[in-house]
Amino acid sequence: MVVRETNGRVTRRRARTRANLLDAAFEVFAAKGFGRVSIEEVCEAAGYSRGAFYSNFDSLDELFFALYGQRAGLIAEQVSAALASDGPGLDVPAAVERVTEVLLLDRDWLLVKTDFLVHAARDPDVARTLLEHRALLRRAIADRLARARGHTALPAVLGDAEHAAHAVVAAYDGVTTQLLLDRDVAHARIWLGQLLTALLTDGSTRH
Repeated sequence: MVVRETNGRVTRRRARTRANLLDAAFEVFAAKGFGRVSIEEVCEAAGYSRGAFYSNFDSLDELFFALYGQRAGLIAEQVSAALASDGPGLDVPAAVERVTEVLLLDRDWLLVKTDFLVHAARDPDVARTLLEHRALLRRAIADRLARARGHTALPAVLGDAEHAAHAVVAAYDGVTTQLLLDRDVAHARIWLGQLLTALLTDGSTRH
């Protein structure tokens, strides 16, 4: 019994250490960029030794993958939750407003995500990982659009729910690229809302 309790404490402590390293790494990567960060800098920001780092991650690349996966998964869950509050029909302007609040709150995440995109562009294995995580977000949107079929019409040019979800993610990518340059979160949120509403309807706010 004592051994199990000890192991439980060790497991909880290790999970806490891992979480703290991921949080610290997020701040450091956002501030300096993935290619300019060392293991020592992550450890210093988290208040841990290199030994603590290597007990959780084999490399900075592994930590970066874990961080991206954690944040991308969280955002996909948030988008799913934001889209789940309507009934079978889809109130497009209201749903768009909820989704843009989730997607555009964190410019630091956009910086880290862009670093991962550049990294993936040069490495096919990394690209596959990125595509898998992007598919989570796209699937969350496609599932909701498919559920609205028969209740809320989408413009025919978008095709099915999967193609419509691709268009939504493409619009998000374009707006966030501008956001990284001009740093105007408020304008980006308004712009994305208007763009997605026009994309998913006839351009009006009727539903």
